[in-house]
Amino acid sequence: MDYDMLVIGSGPSGRRAAVQSAKLGKSVLVVDRGRRLGGVSVHTGTIPSKTLRETVLNLSGWRERGFYGRGYRVKQDISVGDLVERLHKTLDHEVEVLQHQFMRNTVKSARAAVKFLGPNKVSLTTDTGDYSEVGFAHALIAVGTRPHRPHDVPFDKTRVFDSDEMLELARLPRTLTVIGGGVIGVEYATIFSALDVPVTLVEPRNSILDFVDREIVDDFIHQMRDRGMTIRLGSAVKEIRSKPETAEVELADGRTIRSEVVLYAAGRTGNVGSLGLDVVGIEADSRGRIKVDPQTFQTSAPNIYAAGDVIGFPSLASTSMEQGRVAACHAFGVPLPPPPETFPYGIYAVPEISTVGQSEEQVRESGAAYEVGVARFRETSRGHIMGVDTGFLKLLFSIETRRLLGAHIVGEGATELIHIGQAVINLGGTVDFFVNNTFNYPTLAEAYKIAGLDAWNRMGRG
Repeated sequence: MDYDMLVIGSGPSGRRAAVQSAKLGKSVLVVDRGRRLGGVSVHTGTIPSKTLRETVLNLSGWRERGFYGRGYRVKQDISVGDLVERLHKTLDHEVEVLQHQFMRNTVKSARAAVKFLGPNKVSLTTDTGDYSEVGFAHALIAVGTRPHRPHDVPFDKTRVFDSDEMLELARLPRTLTVIGGGVIGVEYATIFSALDVPVTLVEPRNSILDFVDREIVDDFIHQMRDRGMTIRLGSAVKEIRSKPETAEVELADGRTIRSEVVLYAAGRTGNVGSLGLDVVGIEADSRGRIKVDPQTFQTSAPNIYAAGDVIGFPSLASTSMEQGRVAACHAFGVPLPPPPETFPYGIYAVPEISTVGQSEEQVRESGAAYEVGVARFRETSRGHIMGVDTGFLKLLFSIETRRLLGAHIVGEGATELIHIGQAVINLGGTVDFFVNNTFNYPTLAEAYKIAGLDAWNRMGRG
């Protein structure tokens, strides 16, 4: 059978492209080789790690420790069972919602491995070996990524794990070493630290989270160290050894870190190996990423699109959804307005980090005159009520136009609060918006007014 749109993968970008195509009256087939719909986002990535984080914060009483002290706990002995129970409930719900969404929009789905046979044909092979061929007018490659697993790392799911396997831990480790200071490594390192597991974070480069405003990252690193985490920056890993009682990580500088468990979270690789891309003239780089037109998401084969993590940065569920929608609209000739220049980036570590617009480094590089406004959460009444004694909001304004250029937050609720900054930036708002508007009191959002006033006091009335 032929379809107007074939979607390979059912993660955020594939799902959104499928539904958008169906809403345009097109016939759609979504093929995924996973056991259930939802892709990495639902099963091993976004949803599980965020659910794990929420469960840990609730059961550990982390949010209340500002009041009751570092020894405070809601549940004294937290087991992996406590964490997994909530995880499965959440995942079941996500899959159910997705299946219903496909059913409602008459999107067909199949579980099979896909291989291109030509620019308008693929083969589908099921787990049981059933083979069929399907024709398509347009296709979207949304196969996502998997953890990068170098051959010299002894993954064994006993001592050495990748980020997918961390969800299958038999029990909480007594000590943990995380290799990789990217988003995934930092999230897992801080989540286990919130459970009072001693954690060492190793990053070969001299900095972490390079795309985030430096002042935010510096504060984040200070908070991690303040609660007893060990952070080894500029430390290359020479060898990882899995032993019966412990895992050893030998660094290039001669030091050895011993811990019960090692999480290797240094990068991810696109799931493109079995697609037969050479048949349609599409090339992937050494990490399995596919190059696309950034406006349309077309690959070098004009009727075949790619979206989501498989095309690289920013690899966010939120941006992936939008990429899938844009690709579907372009395929069927539906004009779209240009996307907003900025989108928010959320890092669900403990504490959260969220950022939108330009960092101070980027503003400085542009040569524009700017002013900064800062508000610390502990300065707000809501912060006191919640027992929040860390975290802050930083706003960057153009002195010439008075417009908001960037908003950066580290601390409780950062990923929710950022949307105020996003709206003001994308609507062309200025420092005067924060000064002249009333915010609910007491709220953490009131920090926007405090930071706005902080900048306004130095900028004057303009």
